[in-house]
This record gives sequence, C-alpha cells and structure tokens, in this order.
Amino acid sequence: MDQSILLIDDEEGIRKVLGIYLSDMGYQVFLAENGEQGSRIFRKEKPPIVLVDIKMPGMDGIELLRIIKEEIPDTEVIMITGHGDMDLAIKSLKLEATDFVTKPINDDVLEIALKRAHERLTMRRLLREHTNNLEQLVRDKTKKLVEAEKLAAVGQTVAGLSHAIKNIASGLKGGAFVLEKGLELDSRKYLMQGWEMVKGNVDKITKLSMDLLNYAKVTDVNYKLSEPNQQVHEVVSVMQHQAKELGIHLKIELAPDLKAFYFDPELIHWCLLNLVSNAIDACMEDDLDNNGKVVLVKTVKAKGWGVEFQVIDNCCGMDEEIKENIFQGFYSTKGTKGTGIGLMITKKIVDGHKGVIEVESKKSVGSTFIIRLPEKLQP
Repeated sequence: MDQSILLIDDEEGIRKVLGIYLSDMGYQVFLAENGEQGSRIFRKEKPPIVLVDIKMPGMDGIELLRIIKEEIPDTEVIMITGHGDMDLAIKSLKLEATDFVTKPINDDVLEIALKRAHERLTMRRLLREHTNNLEQLVRDKTKKLVEAEKLAAVGQTVAGLSHAIKNIASGLKGGAFVLEKGLELDSRKYLMQGWEMVKGNVDKITKLSMDLLNYAKVTDVNYKLSEPNQQVHEVVSVMQHQAKELGIHLKIELAPDLKAFYFDPELIHWCLLNLVSNAIDACMEDDLDNNGKVVLVKTVKAKGWGVEFQVIDNCCGMDEEIKENIFQGFYSTKGTKGTGIGLMITKKIVDGHKGVIEVESKKSVGSTFIIRLPEKLQP
C-alpha cells in the first residue's frame, strides 16, 4: 500500500516537527506551506492521505478539501484545527473529511486518525476487490442463462442500485462518525447532528426498499372504468397540504370534455403522485422566491388518446443531458437524496398501459411531464 502522505501547514515549526514524526512512522512525507502549493503537489504525487491545516492564508483547508475530493474522492483528508474551529471541523466532516485533530497535536490522537484513514483505505480496497469478484461471479453464472442484451440490463441495474446503496451507506457512516465524536467530546450538539443524519438515511433505506418492492410488483395492469379528472383531484388533495406548507402554489386545470375509459386508477394515481412530488422537490431546489413557485396539474383531451396528463412547474428545469437520461435506471438529479427508481416505476406503468411519457424542460425555466394514455373502451 502507498505509504506517502502530504502535510500542508503554514506554520514552519509544525511542518518540521510533524514531518519528522511522520517520517519516523515510515511515511514518505511531502510538505507544503500553503494551499496553492499543496494542491500542486497533490496533483503530481497523488498521496492517499492528506493532513491539512483548516485555517491558512490564501486557499484555506476547506477549499483545498473540496478540490481534493473533486479530483480524487477516495483520498483520506485529516484536518488540523484550533480549539475555536469546531464549526469548521464539522463542516469539513460534511465535505467527507476523514477526521480532525486539534492543536497542539497529541501523538496518540494523530495515530488514531491515521489508523482510521488506513482502515478506510483498506476497506475501500477490499470492497472494490469484492465487488469486482462478485461482478465476475454474476457474469459467469448468468452468461449461460440469459442473452447478452438481458445481461447488460442486469449489470446496469445492479450498478445503479449499488450506487444508491453506497450513497445511503456513506450517509450512515457520516452520521455514526459524528455520533462517535459527540460521545468522545460529550457534546449534545454533535450527538443530535449525528442522530438526525442516521435517522434521515434510515428513512432513505425504507423508501428504497418500498420503491424496489413496488417496481417488482408493477407487472399487470388492473383495468377499471375510471375518470381521469378524478385521479388529478385525488392526487392534488393528498399533496396540497405539503405544497402549502412549503409556500408552493399547487393548481388544477381540468378538461371538461373527458370521458371515463379503462385504465388502472391505482397505478396512474401513483404515477401522478410521483410526478407532483418531484415537481415540489424541484421547486425547493430552486432559488426563486416561494411565492412565485407554481406546480400545475392538468388534463387535456389529446387527439387519438383517452387523456393527456400534464404536471408543470416553473422551477429549476433540466438541461439536455439530464432530459436524455431521466427515465434511465437509477438516474437521479437529487444526488444522495434520490435513487431514480420513482421515474423508472412511472415509465414502467405507462408502458404497461401502452401509453407514452415525455418531458419538456428548460434550465432555470421549468419542466412539463406528460403522460398520454390510450382510450381503452373494453377491459
């Protein structure tokens, strides 16, 4: 394993003392006196561990941490802080720093932080090897059972699901780490922050599990004679309270000339609910003042179709790349907050009805999701 380490601190004394100490521990030590020099050395040497002062003139440790994580996310970064820098230390942990040590640096505390960094590096390496072996095993076992096209689809789904689970696992580990710090420092503030992080990610696990079950169950369409306008009324009724609390105007516009026809009301209700929920989430990510945020749900009598549902928002919108991938497996615009399964299920339901789902969107203008269902006159 690479035993190199980059030490960045604007205090010459700390660089000299820590440099000798780390060399005695068997590290190949690279030294930098400021963030700019440290970033250049990092790009050249790519050490697996970086030890950086959180406060420095010019480029500070937080900015350097962001740069390191953007370029090589697996790098373990340990922050050096003063006793009055706890808010910055917590901020660095949220930006995926490995640990922080306070000045004056205690040898035992530094050893523990370095040990933690090596454990994470080792775990990541073993996980990568295990994943590679598992993927190879899956390929070997399925090669004789499915054709190449199906195998590719399975591989894509597994990769997407793995990414979703990895995001949740990272959140849980981060929450557990803050909890540990709270216990070590007897800090109720850290304990509550860590607990909220853990609870949030447990909720994500629950939602992911339910979404996967729903995706597996969506196979047969249970056709019933139903009124499309009624579905909109029910969905808006469910979401109206949440939208109002968030300051978002949730509106309805219904075509008066729609007739009842056969579709699965429960599945279409789920689709519309998912689209409205996504539109509200998009509004909350937008910088527009809440009083100007609108989500409109409407029905249209489209030629050749039983109904056209539209869910329209005037919020953040999407660029062309996102639009092209929005219905692909496990593709999400919500980062660690989403899994992308919702739109997968929605498309599967619409396809099951032999309908069409489309999206029209423009960055910083808004989005319109469209579902068209064929007019089925017999079940």
